[in-house]
Amino acid sequence: MEAATAPATQGTQGVTKYQAGGEEVTLSEKIVREHLTRGNSNIPRADIVQFIAICRFNHLNPFLNEAYLVKYGDKPAQMIVSKEALMKRAESCHSFDGLQAGLILKRGSNIVEEEGAFQLPGDTLLGGWARVYRKDREYPSTARVSLAEYDRKQSTWSTMRATMIRKTAVVQALREAFPTQLGAMYTAEERGVPEDATYEDVTQRLEREKAAEANRTPLHIDNAPTPDQPSPAPAAPDPGF
Repeated sequence: MEAATAPATQGTQGVTKYQAGGEEVTLSEKIVREHLTRGNSNIPRADIVQFIAICRFNHLNPFLNEAYLVKYGDKPAQMIVSKEALMKRAESCHSFDGLQAGLILKRGSNIVEEEGAFQLPGDTLLGGWARVYRKDREYPSTARVSLAEYDRKQSTWSTMRATMIRKTAVVQALREAFPTQLGAMYTAEERGVPEDATYEDVTQRLEREKAAEANRTPLHIDNAPTPDQPSPAPAAPDPGF
């Protein structure tokens, strides 16, 4: 059972408002198309409506990078959720009782599971593991994922493979432990989203757009002299009589 939150409201012009993390979130089809999509904005309206509904139901704040939409070419649109958003959802459940996560390594002739994301120079990284505990279950939900299945050979995976595969294992274990709360939400790594589609901070993008719009807006000053027109002479002082 999660903490009670203020009910969502929907305006007459397709604007949906709800609470997420103590902040009011306002979404509409226009807002989603212009600020919360990656790839191209040719996303069917039904997918946007579903995106807004899932964000509202799960109290996700897309403006904090917790969720966004991705669409490339003729492929269906995909909703991407951040690992941090999944963690927040799990931690809000009273039954959540912590987690453990780490790496699956080949060390010499042995296969070992180490906690954390550290490996020795001679280790071969094979995958990641995670265990999520619930107070109302006797056994934890466990996930083990293969590096070969998820390594996209992109820059982040090339430089942070241990961190990325551990993160993927955590996400899978969280979803297995809390299927009702997290069952329909997947991260970019699980969806196979290209790295150039990684979501940028919405607030920074909005600030850039505001600055660009301000630079495009001409400045109007009443009675300003033209280059060929001299400035008017100052008025004569009042003689006082």
